[in-house]
Amino acid sequence: MKKSAVFVILLVLVLLLGVNSMFTVRENEYACTVRFSKIIDTTDSAGLHFKIPFIDSVKYFTKATQFYDIPPSEVLTSDKQNMTVDCYILWSISDPKLFYQTLGSTGVAEQRLDALTYNELKTVMGTLAQADIINMNDGAERNRIYEGIAADVDALAKTYGIHVEDVKIKQFDLPESNLNAVYNRMISERKQMAEKYTADGNYEASIIRNNVDKQVSIIVSNAEAEAAKLEAEGEAEYMRMLAEAYDSDDKKDFYEFSLALDALKASLDGKEKTIILDGNSELAKILMGTN
Repeated sequence: MKKSAVFVILLVLVLLLGVNSMFTVRENEYACTVRFSKIIDTTDSAGLHFKIPFIDSVKYFTKATQFYDIPPSEVLTSDKQNMTVDCYILWSISDPKLFYQTLGSTGVAEQRLDALTYNELKTVMGTLAQADIINMNDGAERNRIYEGIAADVDALAKTYGIHVEDVKIKQFDLPESNLNAVYNRMISERKQMAEKYTADGNYEASIIRNNVDKQVSIIVSNAEAEAAKLEAEGEAEYMRMLAEAYDSDDKKDFYEFSLALDALKASLDGKEKTIILDGNSELAKILMGTN
């Protein structure tokens, strides 16, 4: 009976030793073997690993990118304007041993990142005027500022075994006392831009109108000159044809007589017409039957 109990106890001890001498590492994590509060080994190879039971412990840290939403904080611009900055950080552990030695936990790491980011924001924003931050310029300008902040915070965080992947500014809030002043400035800038566009448009329109008027005047002048030329040529041709048609005295007399008849016909159009003719007129002689 005693032998059986001893065997069971030994078996339990062996199982406990076996269980406590092994640990597993997942694909997305680091595992640090700690002995007497000191890291003696670090691995990120997934699978089964071994340690000294009851003496060594294992501390796990994730490889994944972590999100930390920094509480909004106030900064002062170069023109002494208060602004509230709301941002977040994307970060990951790059050196688990250094991370454990300097910080030890995610909570402490977030506190340190909070301080580093705030100090960097305070430094950078202190070199910029409020108008450099809040404006209608190309967003790429502000993105370069944010990228510079992320690079500086990353350089500082490396001493803690942290890689800062990005620092994103969610928004800049203005204190209530500054809102009206900023809005008025932005409205004034928009009015100036609108006035400039209107003035430029009116100037371009006047140039176009002047060019069109000039072209119209040229076209009308050329058309009138061409019409006068054609009219003169027509008159000349008409006179030439008359001269050819009535090149004898008889023909001229007949032509003049025809014109006189046309004139008489035009004058007799209507009622109660009175015609006064010279007694020597050929028409008078014909009408009176004396010719």
